[in-house]
Amino acid sequence: MKLLPRDEKFFQYFQQQVKLICRAADLLVEGAAAGNAHLANAAHQIHALEEEADSVLHEIYRRLNSTFITPIDPEDIQSLSSHLDDVIDGIEDSVQRMLDYQIDPMPSTVLELCCIVQSCCLILQKAFDALAEGKPFIEHSIEINRLEEAADQLGRAAVKDLFDKEKDPIRLIKLKEIHEFLEQTTDYCEDVADALQNVQVKNS
Repeated sequence: MKLLPRDEKFFQYFQQQVKLICRAADLLVEGAAAGNAHLANAAHQIHALEEEADSVLHEIYRRLNSTFITPIDPEDIQSLSSHLDDVIDGIEDSVQRMLDYQIDPMPSTVLELCCIVQSCCLILQKAFDALAEGKPFIEHSIEINRLEEAADQLGRAAVKDLFDKEKDPIRLIKLKEIHEFLEQTTDYCEDVADALQNVQVKNS
């Protein structure tokens, strides 16, 4: 990719966002695996990371408004940063639902979806590292699309199983919502991947 002139700061901001997202995804998995006793601490740390990510987003917008020439189209910078912000918001919303609803024990499908979110975030990190280095990243976008589809299939099967087997209607509603929030977070990751593909096409 030919991204000239290069203002490395925007790429560094993206990498900061993704680093925070990956840490939040790790905490999501750790909290889901450890259970309710550790969810509160995970949620607290994720909230702090989300606030830090908001600060990075605001700095991107501030710099975007004061930079005449950008390395990629300004609308693409705005799109990428905004979609990345959606991802960490989705992680925070997911862990908060898990904390609020106090599901015990947590179904294995919830942990599986958390792990898919984590995998998506790790691939995003690789994609933005490639973007910063001017290297191709289309394969990373394709992998995120694949993971998002896997999350959809897992989520649909889990919800169907809930309606088939769960006798407690309140627990059913809680678990259905948790599954949906986690699925939505993988959708947000796919939105980032789609925005990256748009950048790849424009600059190839």
